[in-house]
Amino acid sequence: MMQTIFSGIQPSGTITLGNYIGAMKQFVELQHNYQCYFCIVDQHAITTPQDKTVLRKNIKSLAALYLAVGIDPNKATLFIQSEVPAHAQAGWMMQCVAYIGELERMTQFKDKSAGKEAVTAGLLTYPPLMAADILLYNTDLVPVGDDQKQHLELTRDLAERFNKKYNDIFTIPEVSISEVGARIMSLQEPTKKMSKSDPNQKAMITMLDDPKLIEKKIKSAVTDSEGMVKFDKENKPGVSNLLSIYSILTGRTVDDLEAQYAGKGYGEFKSDLAEVVVNTIEPIQAKYYDLIDSSELDRILDEGAEKANKVAFKMLKKMENAMGLGRKRK
Repeated sequence: MMQTIFSGIQPSGTITLGNYIGAMKQFVELQHNYQCYFCIVDQHAITTPQDKTVLRKNIKSLAALYLAVGIDPNKATLFIQSEVPAHAQAGWMMQCVAYIGELERMTQFKDKSAGKEAVTAGLLTYPPLMAADILLYNTDLVPVGDDQKQHLELTRDLAERFNKKYNDIFTIPEVSISEVGARIMSLQEPTKKMSKSDPNQKAMITMLDDPKLIEKKIKSAVTDSEGMVKFDKENKPGVSNLLSIYSILTGRTVDDLEAQYAGKGYGEFKSDLAEVVVNTIEPIQAKYYDLIDSSELDRILDEGAEKANKVAFKMLKKMENAMGLGRKRK
């Protein structure tokens, strides 16, 4: 029997090259060998304030990008979280299994609430909703960046707790962290992850950036004064990050790239890398612009929500029955 994969991305801004390399590129390969559910987690996005017009635009944009990078709706289920009510319903039930102490210990909650006068309850209870997202689909494997590993460990704990306390209905999901490309770093601060929420636009390349802008961002990427194209994460994080991007997008080894640019300095290296990135992104952008305002995109999302609803509703009923909710029918 084919194993199931679930993954969700927040529509909180245009996805970056880091998101593509660390997640979406792998999704395209995984869809051929797994039953895949790819979810646009808009309910997670509202744990922090959002402009509703921008959020709606980002939801459709992310859906179009999923398809543009190569997700095939005949192989994978692509849907919007809020269009499958079981997510919020199961999320509440998982909140009732989770403990406040373990939620307050989540690193992301600590980081996002630090220094704030007030934060939403949703920010605290984000992990139980994430657990519900995953558990509704009998998920075997969850591919995530290493920043989400703690949330996945909590998901496993909550599933095991539910199974032990109520009924053994949940598959305990495994975490899958890609060894290559799981953490593409900021172009301006190469010791931190490239993020679509970074206020410094020069720090990231988005999948919808104009080719000239991509070239400009790569040429202004932080390196060092040594002038040697060599992979050394500790002493040369900027150059190492650029080498990782180059290697992943071309399929060439880092050793091969180091040999090619031996004695050539950063100018030629950055110029060639910019060309590689543009050549990767341009065909994706062409597909994206064909899809973004099309009836085909709406049709695919409608069909995805219908498929997801059938599977999620079945698990939701099992959860309700296990917890004693509702009336027992004859």
